[in-house]
Amino acid sequence: MPKNKSHKGLLKRIRISKTGKIRHRTAGRKHLRSGKGGQKLRQYRNDPFMSSADAKRLEKLLFRRIRGREQSRTAIRRSPSPAQRKAAKEAAKTAKKD
Repeated sequence: MPKNKSHKGLLKRIRISKTGKIRHRTAGRKHLRSGKGGQKLRQYRNDPFMSSADAKRLEKLLFRRIRGREQSRTAIRRSPSPAQRKAAKEAAKTAKKD
């Protein structure tokens, strides 16, 4: 079976932070700024983080787990390391014997 390829066009448009949140650019920031108010222009300066629902949608394109804005770091379960997996298997085996 072939390997899964992440969506390269999407990777050029977003940035994934170290904590797993997704930064993206919003629409309406480049030109025609004279008609927009000062508060709106100040809000445009900072890159917003993507919501959890949108981040979940992008997981399918990138083939990896991503964290949303209102999702805690503990919400995403990490895959156990081989040592942790082996220890859990041994613990389950001893519990089964008893």
